[in-house]
Amino acid sequence: MGVPHISNPSEPSGQGPANWSRRGILAVLGAVPAAAVLTGCSSSADASAATKASASASAKAARKAVVTVTPADGTQHADFAAPVEVTVTDGTLASVTVTGGDGSVLAGALDAARTKWTSTGNPYSGTTYKVSAQVTDAATHTATFTTASPSATFVGYFTPEADSTSGVGMPVSINFTEAVTDRAAVQKAITVTAEPAVEVVGHWFSDTRLDFRPETYWAAGTKITLGLRLKDVEGADGVYGTQSKDVTFHIGREQISTVDLAAKTMTVQRGGATTATYPVSGGDAEHTTWSGIMVISERFKQTRMESSTVGLGDEYDISDVPHAQRLTTSGTFVHGNYWASTSVFGSTNTSHGCVGLHDTKGANDTSVPGYKFYDSSMLGDVVIVKNSGEVTVDPANGLNGWNLSWADWKAGSAV
Repeated sequence: MGVPHISNPSEPSGQGPANWSRRGILAVLGAVPAAAVLTGCSSSADASAATKASASASAKAARKAVVTVTPADGTQHADFAAPVEVTVTDGTLASVTVTGGDGSVLAGALDAARTKWTSTGNPYSGTTYKVSAQVTDAATHTATFTTASPSATFVGYFTPEADSTSGVGMPVSINFTEAVTDRAAVQKAITVTAEPAVEVVGHWFSDTRLDFRPETYWAAGTKITLGLRLKDVEGADGVYGTQSKDVTFHIGREQISTVDLAAKTMTVQRGGATTATYPVSGGDAEHTTWSGIMVISERFKQTRMESSTVGLGDEYDISDVPHAQRLTTSGTFVHGNYWASTSVFGSTNTSHGCVGLHDTKGANDTSVPGYKFYDSSMLGDVVIVKNSGEVTVDPANGLNGWNLSWADWKAGSAV
């Protein structure tokens, strides 16, 4: 190894490097501070780490949080059958709000990493929504989209009417404007609750009719609430519900009337106590009256009855039948009768299937049984017919589901 010459004025003249000993050379080398050598190595490593850290920090600072909204901003016919999603990269979400044009807020939740928000329900159809996504330590991101409107819809027409008062036999009956193929989805979107509380179960009579009732008649004074959450529920392929509302009904006093066509009498009970007994005339041997539990579904002070409408040709056409109350869809009524002899009532069954009470033309005579029974009745009252010589009425023929056992009723539920 070559060592440069280092002059030393204190050396004796004529002595040079050639005379240095190996120990002297090592001593000279040892004179270089060790710290200086170590410091030189450490400074290089630290500078490299610092440079990398600085570059990483700069890159991170240079990256900007990116928010993605699904459906995308500006979409005009967004899918209303899928949830809304908001995601962020290179950041976290502090909060997300999705507001409909009517002021309603679409609920949702953030994931554990706070990088994704998903609505817990789907947006409504035909509605404009504004999304506001607040990113932590960054600006708020906004977006707007409008959902599509369904091309085919259905509604459910319900009985009884909102805010009405009915008798203890009145079921909640819903008739749909389109055939329902997904019965479970539709039934899950409908609730019927009672105060005082009682189990209420739905029963499908057809693909367009769903009735609700408890195991036994409603208690007098019950408040019933029907909740319809059918909007955007797909009842059939491509056919969606439109209703989202709550309606209430009330149950009045309990009145149950029993028609015994062997005895040809009607016994009226109010709250378990007999209030009246009337002589009646039921269906004759060729036109027997349905037996079973029936519910008054319509009431008319006067109405026209024409035999052709019930498949009996031109046997009768009476324009002003007084005090008529419908018991079946097929045409069974309990009504006043002014054209038959008074002696018929209580002694002979002569009708075409209806239950008749003595009455007078014009429906204004308050002294006759036809008027009195009509005056004491309301929609939803129960009329039980026995000893008629006819089979039990079909539960779907009118509001007459009480003729099904509780087990059979529950078997008709889709949920």
